Amino acid sequence: MSFVGTHEYLAPEIIRGEGHGSAVDWWTFGVFLYELLHGTTPFKGSGNRATLFNVVGQPLRFPDAPAASAAARDLIRGLLVKEPQSRLAYRRGAAEVKQHPFFDGVNWALVRSAMPPYIPEADVAAAAVDCRSPLARATQGGGTPKKSAAGGKASSPRDDPSYVEFEYF
Repeated sequence: MSFVGTHEYLAPEIIRGEGHGSAVDWWTFGVFLYELLHGTTPFKGSGNRATLFNVVGQPLRFPDAPAASAAARDLIRGLLVKEPQSRLAYRRGAAEVKQHPFFDGVNWALVRSAMPPYIPEADVAAAAVDCRSPLARATQGGGTPKKSAAGGKASSPRDDPSYVEFEYF
């Protein structure tokens, strides 16, 4: 069996060969948060096989140091539930995550309106927009980003049918 992706970030349902949906993205978000707080991924093994075994068969553990807040640990625990139907955000997506106590005090409207520190040039963005395979481009049409009527810039990925299950915070 082969996988596309970094073994340490694969959700258990992918490893088990089950169907999967957007819950795998929330799993990966949990792994990412864990790594940001602790400097390592939560199920890292001595090699790829050991890592895959750990993801599927080992419980989540937090190191003693550095200490993470109870809210951070609870958020990560919720995101790293092995059964996707019980995983945080399975039912209500980003809305469920944003309401977690870890994010108390975050003004999400202000976050959305903030300007990013770097905005790539249009030609760089165009190169990154369409990462579909040549077959997918041929069958789904087009290979370049859509242009908006105003300004000639690439339209938002929200308008792209390739992003049907993608959620924006």
